[in-house]
Amino acid sequence: MSEPRESFTDEEYAFLRHVRFGELPQAVRPEDRVESTESETEPRRDRPDPTGGQHEWDLRAGSG
Repeated sequence: MSEPRESFTDEEYAFLRHVRFGELPQAVRPEDRVESTESETEPRRDRPDPTGGQHEWDLRAGSG
């Protein structure tokens, strides 16, 4: 049998998150935001176009 787990308060969880992850970065002000110049439908640029088609690329990666 497992022992009952200790339960923390919201304040304790907040402290533990702060210890683990630190401070959050400052929020970006609306006047500092810019529109994206790339379309979300454009092909990915982090890898070359697959030769032989996407199916072959997926097979090589072990997915699909």
